[in-house]
Amino acid sequence: MENLLSLSFDYLSSFDGVKIRKGLRQLEGLLAQICLSRTTTAAERRRSMAIDGVAKSSPKDLASLSEDPAFREFFKLQEGFEWNVAIRLISCLERLLGKGSNGQNDLLLVSTLDLLRGVLLIHPPSRSLFAREIYMNLLLDLLDPSSCPAVQSSAVLTLVTALLEQPNITRCFENLDGLLTVTSLFKNRGTSREVKMKLVEFLYFYLMPETPYAGRNAADAQGGLQRSPSKASRLGSGGRERREGEEGTRTTYEKQSLLGRYLNNVEDLVEDLKESAPFGANFV
Repeated sequence: MENLLSLSFDYLSSFDGVKIRKGLRQLEGLLAQICLSRTTTAAERRRSMAIDGVAKSSPKDLASLSEDPAFREFFKLQEGFEWNVAIRLISCLERLLGKGSNGQNDLLLVSTLDLLRGVLLIHPPSRSLFAREIYMNLLLDLLDPSSCPAVQSSAVLTLVTALLEQPNITRCFENLDGLLTVTSLFKNRGTSREVKMKLVEFLYFYLMPETPYAGRNAADAQGGLQRSPSKASRLGSGGRERREGEEGTRTTYEKQSLLGRYLNNVEDLVEDLKESAPFGANFV
């Protein structure tokens, strides 16, 4: 596995779009082998061929994935800097972003973002990279109005994945005027309808109650990076008390107050959340 990762990293470090694409495909193939299980019986293969014309793979369930030797090896390799895939993909994004916007480069940006999301879901500790301002700024730069809609949509989804169960990274996002970036793009007349829908979905996600990732403590999630407290964290709690063990998180009503600086009718979004209670969220 180390040899394949090393070869993929070499391609990703290139400025040649063809080589970058090859590196992305190699990593995608590796993750597919880890996360997908091929049909094993003749009947399953015939059924797959009859429906789709090709033998398809199905996702492994989470229980079996955690016990899979290949997955465990991959997860272990991600704990160190040398073989961490997320940091290589972020570096690749930086180089691609520096090349400007054109058709082929935009396709590479989208492919890199798609693969980065997968890696962040498979290896949640890699999300701690976005507690560093330089990397969070990279995602926010991709939300520039000049970016193509496909890149903007993919960047929004990647931002959601980076913030998932990571309150400290959400604070970094807020400190870097991430809410201003998101709402400005939403209010921009040139922003496509599809991107605006993604941004609304992001705002619903942002307003949900925060739950820290249970797999790491706060110090690990910070990745050793010490940051000054958010200016907004010195605001009042809006009448809500934090539950024990939730230090560093913000309530929905605190985040509503922050978002209200840039967007009207935030109360309506919160009311929608209360009514729908996505993922069993508790707003009491």
